[in-house]
Amino acid sequence: MRIFMTGASGWIGSAVVPQLLQAGHEVTGLTRSDSSASALETAGVTPLRGGLDDLDVLRSGAENADAVIHLGFKHDFDNFAASGRTERAALEVFGDVLQGTNRKFLFASGIAGLRAGGVATERDASPFKGPDAPRGGSEELALSFADRGIAPVSLRFAPTVHGAGDHGFTAVLVQVARQRGVSAYIGDGEHRWAAVHRDDAARLVGLALEKAPAGTVTHAVAEEGVPTREMAKAIGDALNVPVVSISREDAAAHFGWLGGFFGTDVAASSELTRELLGWQPAGIGLLADIVENYAGPVQLKTAS
Repeated sequence: MRIFMTGASGWIGSAVVPQLLQAGHEVTGLTRSDSSASALETAGVTPLRGGLDDLDVLRSGAENADAVIHLGFKHDFDNFAASGRTERAALEVFGDVLQGTNRKFLFASGIAGLRAGGVATERDASPFKGPDAPRGGSEELALSFADRGIAPVSLRFAPTVHGAGDHGFTAVLVQVARQRGVSAYIGDGEHRWAAVHRDDAARLVGLALEKAPAGTVTHAVAEEGVPTREMAKAIGDALNVPVVSISREDAAAHFGWLGGFFGTDVAASSELTRELLGWQPAGIGLLADIVENYAGPVQLKTAS
């Protein structure tokens, strides 16, 4: 198939690309910079210049594709509402282009907020609805495309998609610990984060493209919930710094924009996804990965 991808040069997307190429697909990837375009070409991807705000470019990419995989997102935590508006506008374009074609539309979503204090499953509907919701209510909108002759598949990624070279949430926690000289967790640290290794997440995307029916919700989750206290301990072990508890009141001052999120319980199951797709995570666990791969220099960047 000819596949158009957003986020093809990002953390997850750059691991998905080899999966698609090995399966014999042709991939065109959205890219904003010369360096990303060069990296895509080296990887065997045809670059299409533009960003998520360039709706005409998105339209062109989707029109010339047999399937669309939308992994890109503008992670602007200073104006998350604007990021949501960008996301919704992009989805509306993809919906218009793909309507009536029965083509696959895979899109990134998340686990957070699905079931507070419990283990979320693929059957839990997203509570984020409407254009003013987080991420622009993207999952509700995209799944509704099934009624318009499109085959949408939600890719709900664990809050930490980890691995060597990570520049996401776990890498931010490591950076904060390095800067503060302590590795902290919030309160008793019993709240949990689901986790998945990047390579396992990439394999799931390839399997979802191949096997997932229209309207499917998948969970890219290998570990249902790692207590944040244990995450902090692994970071402390990796950096050889003390591990401490801080209050929720002090979380924002200590962690910055990540403080509120690190104090939430984000546990999830992937049992239904494994049964449907035959997906079996095989990567290293989060805690071992932190100790082995997160003690070096942290290079953070905005996902493309």
